[in-house]
Amino acid sequence: MGFFSAIFGKTDNSQLIEAIKEGAFLVDVRSPGEFASGSVKGAVNIPLDRLQSQLVKFKAKKNIVVFCLSGGRSSQAKSILEQNGFQNIINGGGWQNVNQVVNG
Repeated sequence: MGFFSAIFGKTDNSQLIEAIKEGAFLVDVRSPGEFASGSVKGAVNIPLDRLQSQLVKFKAKKNIVVFCLSGGRSSQAKSILEQNGFQNIINGGGWQNVNQVVNG
């Protein structure tokens, strides 16, 4: 188990794969600069520090996958969304992990 998985919990890729197959809402919570340098096809960029003011974008989404660089900010994003009543949120961990799943 890697350092980040030990801290943030291991990403369950089977759950992630299923959510993506079902058309999950993919949200990159990194900064706009990080997002511009590369992200997952079809993902939207809602930086963690703007998440609270963008909650309307999450309404009526069946599955939501949040991700960042290593899983730390996406873990915080998952907590914020759950505290605001959203369900079926998956912490995809690092964007490269999610990208690998999206691209098969």
